Amino acid sequence: MAALEAINLDITEGEFLSLVGPSGCGKTTLLRIIAGLAEPSQGDRRLSLTTEGGGQLPSGRIGFVFQDPTLMPWSTVFDNALLPFRIAGRVGSAERERVREEIRAVGLDGFENAYPRQLSGGMRMRVSIARALVTDPDLLLLDEPFAALDEITRMALNDDLLRLWESRRTTVVFVTHSVFESVYLSTRIAVMTARPGRIAANLPVELPRPRERTLRTSPAYAAICAAVSEELARAMAEGSQ
Repeated sequence: MAALEAINLDITEGEFLSLVGPSGCGKTTLLRIIAGLAEPSQGDRRLSLTTEGGGQLPSGRIGFVFQDPTLMPWSTVFDNALLPFRIAGRVGSAERERVREEIRAVGLDGFENAYPRQLSGGMRMRVSIARALVTDPDLLLLDEPFAALDEITRMALNDDLLRLWESRRTTVVFVTHSVFESVYLSTRIAVMTARPGRIAANLPVELPRPRERTLRTSPAYAAICAAVSEELARAMAEGSQ
């Protein structure tokens, strides 16, 4: 059975889009196809970003944050974050300064010379995010980056990711199994059916920004979480038919 079926997903420049759906519905596959890391077995991959005015931006630099930080254990925080520039064959003073800026931006100032084994799980994920941001991507893809973290660390990284997004408005596509996380982070949520995955619903998240942790206890937040959960249950039932 195919992982995905007839996916047509519009992504607007500067939005924070979350993908939610049951396990095995093809969320990661879709992210990898968007990134160009996998090719569809049928159909074509066509990627462009829509501006708020309705125009089209050509797909450009893409940053990818995997569920596992995938850091090189023999390299320092600085060298792990520098990797995209090494691959591109350009490692000058401007690139090194850019890496320092992103390490500071993710809250790891002072840990430049630390090795992955010396870092907590949350800190390793911060390195992975810094590495994805050093090239100033037009599109940032995150595949359940906080799934393996404890709740306190996860909430802290949610807040830090939102802070980074608010300051840059990089276009984000974020995969998560958590309805609560998706509502807290997103401007829009796309709900996918069970395999083969299809987009069953697009739900705007109209909550005040900047987001504060107190939002999680508000009636408006609870109402949107309930609406997303209802759409997810409907999508799962549709996919099982």
